[in-house]
Amino acid sequence: MKMKSHIYTDTSVIGGCLDDEFSEWSERLMAHFRSGSATIVVSDLTLLELEGAPGNVRAVLDRISPENREDVELTSEARDLADAYITAGVVAPGKLVDAQHIAVAVVSRVDVLVSWNFKHIVNLTRIHGFNAVNLREGYPVLEIRTPQEVVPDEED
Repeated sequence: MKMKSHIYTDTSVIGGCLDDEFSEWSERLMAHFRSGSATIVVSDLTLLELEGAPGNVRAVLDRISPENREDVELTSEARDLADAYITAGVVAPGKLVDAQHIAVAVVSRVDVLVSWNFKHIVNLTRIHGFNAVNLREGYPVLEIRTPQEVVPDEED
């Protein structure tokens, strides 16, 4: 029996549900969570970012049952790992929150992180950089993908 995937979902994917460019795949992923096929992992960072979002964006999470959601926090361990990404030059100091999202996902041992942030997160050079730091620091490699890459094909 296959275990449910735990998918760290950043703010761009939640907001993507209401964006013409990203809504199809963001909504398909949310349907995956609502059905119980996977668990959405949401950090306190994401919740903080959503506080300033319109109500209809914040409501996206409300449609997911608590048993299909896991909340995680930015711990001191994750802060240290995020700082290691900055020190290694994977992302600039001004993008600390992006590094923290990655670090929380790694420390939480999720199966995959999904994002639409192509500049600072879903970027092959950065993914290699994050994972080089992860391995050096004794953490596992993190899969970083777009929702389109993790939502099962409807024909499967």
